[in-house]
Amino acid sequence: MKKYNYIASAKRTLKIESDSIKSISNQLDSSFEELCNKVINSDGKFIIMGVGKSGHIAQKISATLSSTGTPSIFIHPTEAAHGDMGLINKKDIVMCTDIGSGAGLPGIVLGILMKPRNPMFKVIFYEKSHHKSHFLEKMSKKFKLNYEIQKKNIFEEENLETDVIISRAFKPLPVMFEIAINNFKNFKYIIIFLGRGGKKILNDALKFWNFNYEKRKSLTSDESIIVKISNLKKKCIKK
Repeated sequence: MKKYNYIASAKRTLKIESDSIKSISNQLDSSFEELCNKVINSDGKFIIMGVGKSGHIAQKISATLSSTGTPSIFIHPTEAAHGDMGLINKKDIVMCTDIGSGAGLPGIVLGILMKPRNPMFKVIFYEKSHHKSHFLEKMSKKFKLNYEIQKKNIFEEENLETDVIISRAFKPLPVMFEIAINNFKNFKYIIIFLGRGGKKILNDALKFWNFNYEKRKSLTSDESIIVKISNLKKKCIKK
């Protein structure tokens, strides 16, 4: 049996990693400078959140910032919900995540509308398509949004955390509910766009799910509604 060349494998890995780090320099633009200025000029603490591996990286970033003179703390999103948010005041910068799915609507629009209200508002897009992902990145950069693009299958993700799940024509409502329950660890509510027959879709869903909802008529279509869903729980159906 041929002996495996571990050194060659390690060199290939280091080459891949070094090339990836080098490519990051091409992604730096005015938004990076803007973020640096906001951190430097902030009178509060720079608060970083993350879960899993991202959480470990966030802790390292927080420690580095603190050691170099920028007050910073790491807060786990779940712990924040149980009281640690008391550490945050109105002068603090908070990094948080909202998710949008699709090819820019409603995520891009939401990011544009929220930017003047909360400059740190972040939209995370889950989009497997290379072309759609490229479009999302191009538009997000054009409007200088705080964004992240995940070219992953949302059905294969686990323990995701977000404030809001938004979707337009991604999957039928029952499937979206299953994604919210099975793939997200924490979320506050879902905002979904329903076309013709939206009221019937909601009534059918209530046969198998418990949830509260608010609905508004779409401004762009007389046959569509926008629904905000909260307190989602699956019913126990006895056979």
